[in-house]
Amino acid sequence: MGSVCIEIVEGNPHLRSLLGWHLQQLDYRVHQAASIYQAREVFLSHQPTLVILDADLPDGDGIEFCRWLHRQQQPLILMLSARNNEVDIVAGLKAGADDYLCKPFGMQEFLARVEALIRRKRTPVAPAYLDYGSLQIDLVQRRVRFQGEFIDLTPQEFSLLYVLAQAGGVPLSRSELLRRAWPDAIDNPRTIDTHVLSLRKKVELDPRQPSLIQTIRNVGYRFNMEILNANISHSPTKLPKERFSNQRSTLSTQR
Repeated sequence: MGSVCIEIVEGNPHLRSLLGWHLQQLDYRVHQAASIYQAREVFLSHQPTLVILDADLPDGDGIEFCRWLHRQQQPLILMLSARNNEVDIVAGLKAGADDYLCKPFGMQEFLARVEALIRRKRTPVAPAYLDYGSLQIDLVQRRVRFQGEFIDLTPQEFSLLYVLAQAGGVPLSRSELLRRAWPDAIDNPRTIDTHVLSLRKKVELDPRQPSLIQTIRNVGYRFNMEILNANISHSPTKLPKERFSNQRSTLSTQR
């Protein structure tokens, strides 16, 4: 179980600590958050297998955050709530929760539900990094290496690049990129254009004629997977070194 990462999002500090302690005794890796703001940061940093989510959080609606998590197409979600009527349970499950546990609950039942959810996960061990040939994305240390060089990216640029690459060449709209890559709700899709422009300056041979991050008219952007494959078999040309950090440590190996 040591390879399974669990995020606890719970407003009650005593309950949050208690749940975390019991899960750690079962050798789960546990990260905790007390608010939706913290929860987004923890999720984007650690990509947990399971999120244990309080439906009533001090800075927002857990149901809405559950919908955001579900759109990431990543974690299992166990919702905790003092609301025990049928309407609230159905609302939680429809928002994307895989299970719903009413408060108060027994610790043994809680742990049994966690173990049952973990068994559902098809791929319980997440890769240490994504390898696209000349592009490698380190998910543990949140670093990117392109054509053998490490690139200095801001946290938001990293998330945007990760989402684009993970789509495997499928065009994504600006609205979809905002939902998947941004930790906070933003109403202006043109924010994507600004960050894409900044990202292109760091990963394109010629940012004025981008070939890696392509603009798809009337849609949004796509990641050109074909050029990565071409870079493997043909050109070893590297981007100007002044665009990269001096770091030369290797990526974490895939477990």
